[in-house]
Amino acid sequence: MASAIITSSKLYPFPSPSLKPSLFLRSTFLPFPSSITLPSFPSKSCPKSLPISSSLNPNPPSSQRCPPYIPNHIPDPNYVRVFDTTLRDGEQSPGATLTSKEKLDIARQLAKLGVDIIEAGFPAASKDDFEAVKTIAKEVGNAVDGNGYVPVICGLSRCNEKDIKTAWEAVKYAKRPRIHTFIATSAIHLEYKLRKSKEEVLDIARNMVRFARSLGCNDVEFSPEDAGRSDREFLYEILGEVIKAGATTLNIPDTVGITMPSEFGQLIADIKANTPGIENVIISTHCQNDLGLSTANTIAGACAGARQVEVTINGIGERAGNASMEEVVMALKCRGEHVLGGLHTGINTRHIVMASKMVEEYTGLHVQPHKAIVGANAFAHESGIHQDGMLKHKGTYEIISPEDIGLERSNEAGIVLGKLRFLTFTNSMVLCYLELDMNVGVGPMGGRHALSDRLKELGYELDDVQLGNIFWRFKEVAEQKKRVTDADLVALVSDEVFQPDVVWKLLDLQVTCGTLGLSTATVKLIDADGREHVACSVGTGPVDSAYKAVDLIIKESVSLLEYSMNAVTEGIDAIATTRVLIRVEKSHLSTHALTGELVHRTFSGTGAGMDIVVSSVKAYVSALNKMLGFKEQYPAKASSIERTPASS
Repeated sequence: MASAIITSSKLYPFPSPSLKPSLFLRSTFLPFPSSITLPSFPSKSCPKSLPISSSLNPNPPSSQRCPPYIPNHIPDPNYVRVFDTTLRDGEQSPGATLTSKEKLDIARQLAKLGVDIIEAGFPAASKDDFEAVKTIAKEVGNAVDGNGYVPVICGLSRCNEKDIKTAWEAVKYAKRPRIHTFIATSAIHLEYKLRKSKEEVLDIARNMVRFARSLGCNDVEFSPEDAGRSDREFLYEILGEVIKAGATTLNIPDTVGITMPSEFGQLIADIKANTPGIENVIISTHCQNDLGLSTANTIAGACAGARQVEVTINGIGERAGNASMEEVVMALKCRGEHVLGGLHTGINTRHIVMASKMVEEYTGLHVQPHKAIVGANAFAHESGIHQDGMLKHKGTYEIISPEDIGLERSNEAGIVLGKLRFLTFTNSMVLCYLELDMNVGVGPMGGRHALSDRLKELGYELDDVQLGNIFWRFKEVAEQKKRVTDADLVALVSDEVFQPDVVWKLLDLQVTCGTLGLSTATVKLIDADGREHVACSVGTGPVDSAYKAVDLIIKESVSLLEYSMNAVTEGIDAIATTRVLIRVEKSHLSTHALTGELVHRTFSGTGAGMDIVVSSVKAYVSALNKMLGFKEQYPAKASSIERTPASS
């Protein structure tokens, strides 16, 4: 973003010849947003130097506490509220269905981050969604920390009384409940989806916001869906009417991700300049990533006066996803003080990595290695020129310290020698910790501590039970491999920690296959009550026969939609990770938030093991467990179940 304050004859620092300044009442797009009135404008559009605010800076700005929460007002004019919609829009990613337990875990992690608002779901979608939102409202929405912080718990609803009432019944248990209601406003949506006139939509929006307030909810957010393609005059009118009806936040969504940063910034500026009563509400942004511009558009909106940003962890969401929370927050942290007029958030960025890994594992949506902030390569330096600079001063090639986001590294310069960093076990089971200049031999307890330290460096915060399970899996793998890499550790954590509540678990598996006859599989599973079940089946291959044997035991008719396998490292002895996606054709229907259509839920599962068939069966059972977790007749009893031995 350019850093200039623009005069009223040029409202945005990017060229846009189609925009006519005479159309607007006043210029409200202030990249230095600390003042509402227009100050004298500098003659130069960009500073000569670009200072960075991070732990790499000798004098980074001190962290600022969140101002007192008032639904329609922020006492600090530079504070930007973070509205996380991972549990609602993020879960709409294909195959990203989450169980109630997983949603609660993620909500707790979001609270650790310090997000201002958690959109916990779409309560009217299904009974499961309603109960998940209600649980989050009761538990996370009432967990007040020592500083008085507690997140707002929000539920999404369409503009109808049933949805709004359902949303209120789910979120009302929170200390700070919010209803978020929406209706489309663009011409194409009015004509083809809603089949309603502007007058009808205006009346619905006004009445439904008023209805939400009548239920006792004093924090109501309204979104004009597809605002980026809506008629401006109609947009100003409908926003003005919902403000009169009691809306406290106006969310401006770029629903199809079509706008450029210059356009979206101008849209926010226009709304701020032309909407009656806008000074009495908070303006919010919600940017989709169809053209890869969601983060840029979100920052542009904040510069133009928006003081709430709607984001998701890892940028997951419909189609190409949403604005990435970690990207938006770190952009404001690094550049807000010097370039964006002091804009800042209340996010505790040291919890970003753990939040990212949790969402990645629970949804099965893997983060690309070169993803900004949280990608595996974000702080890795392999080029010789870059390594030389990093050894002399880390600021030469890093604008963010990995410690800022909760990523510890024992290798100070982040240098990659070859492709792998690794831990190994010797024949005497002595753990050797190899990390460039580090070569420390330790005993069994020291091995546990060294493993714990390495997992912390990778961003995992595990309790003693989880660490113990990982340690024994680690030892068993190390006995079979010469080198156990960081990628192996990540796979083991995924297979042990980020799994759904156990309904069934794999105990034993035996397969025969080849060119001389049909493949056969014998599978032994154990149920939640500890009873063993055995089944045999034939199939076109070892995985097919094993899956059919599992089906004979569990007796659930499912369709396998996706199956993928990856070796986490090089070599014939690599750990294999498997991901599957299944669907139950005759049950688990939910309502899509935007289209209103009934859709079949899909469930993903992951598994890891040195045997590819074992890895495959673990992934299939994991997906089935997640699916069965939605059924009331299968209560979770994970605490009474022993872990599956790695030899299985």
